[in-house]
Amino acid sequence: MIESVITTATVAAASYILGSVPFGFIVALLVKGIDIRNFGSGNIGATNVLRVVGKPWGILVFILDFLKGFLAVVVSRLLFSDISISALILSGLAAVCGHNWPLFLKFKGGKGVATSAGVILGLGFAASGLRSVLIFSLAAWIVVLLITRIVSLASIIAVIVFLSLSWIFNLPFEVKVFSFVLSFFIILRHKENIRRLLEKKEHRF
Repeated sequence: MIESVITTATVAAASYILGSVPFGFIVALLVKGIDIRNFGSGNIGATNVLRVVGKPWGILVFILDFLKGFLAVVVSRLLFSDISISALILSGLAAVCGHNWPLFLKFKGGKGVATSAGVILGLGFAASGLRSVLIFSLAAWIVVLLITRIVSLASIIAVIVFLSLSWIFNLPFEVKVFSFVLSFFIILRHKENIRRLLEKKEHRF
């Protein structure tokens, strides 16, 4: 029991630190010598980097942020073969919290979409049904983005699809709770986007 608690605490702490690495901030600083928080939407995520720094760099940041979530789960499982699904979920959520509220940027970070997708894919190896949920959610994101050209709306719709299918599909209860918490995080981080959407002032590509 004590070993299990220590393992869970260890992977959660390590995942939070990994999630806290602000790749968007680092890339913008190295490429253009700017603090990305002072440009565009002020967000350190891939979308703002893409707009301000350039498409290739935005894609790079998306991949790096995705890998934070993916590796937090996969490496935890590789290092601790007997780790529980609950501990893996906590590891993934810790990575998302690190991205959203990073230790290295005074707890002001991104919105967690790319990191969350990485976590879901990583957990998909432990709960295979999650991979199908991720595919449907990604499809919803692509369709909405192509129709509206609004990234935030696409992300919000994809989250709603993810949450709904997680509860419809035959997945472990822990995964269903995880889907609710993760969706809450993402929607919370998009509250300003939701306000702009209601005012019809949200940015388009």
